[in-house]
Amino acid sequence: MNDSDESWYDEDAGPVVRLYAVTRGRSGTRRTDVDMVTRVVTSSLGRLRRHEPEYAAIVELTRSPLSVAEIAARLHLPITATKILVGDLIGDGVLDFRAPAAGAGAADDLTVLRAVLKGIQAL
Repeated sequence: MNDSDESWYDEDAGPVVRLYAVTRGRSGTRRTDVDMVTRVVTSSLGRLRRHEPEYAAIVELTRSPLSVAEIAARLHLPITATKILVGDLIGDGVLDFRAPAAGAGAADDLTVLRAVLKGIQAL
């Protein structure tokens, strides 16, 4: 490369920090109670002790309840990485969470899927 001020990357290249740096090398979480539809909200009791900007962004986003999938989409992070970060914050007491209702039957799932299909066909 030459000594000019031109960068070798641009916005289209994506983040310069690799995901394994964001998650400190972890590729999964031990929490089995957090999935992509788990809704999380900032706890009034917890205090953010982590300094990485992703944690601060999650706390800011979850001042009102959001699902893990919504957080991932807004932060442009993969679900797996987001689950790790959210799990850390739940463990620290910074976030409260509510997992989806257990026991939702297959009939409920089928009803929802049919409604979605009907809506798509109506477009």
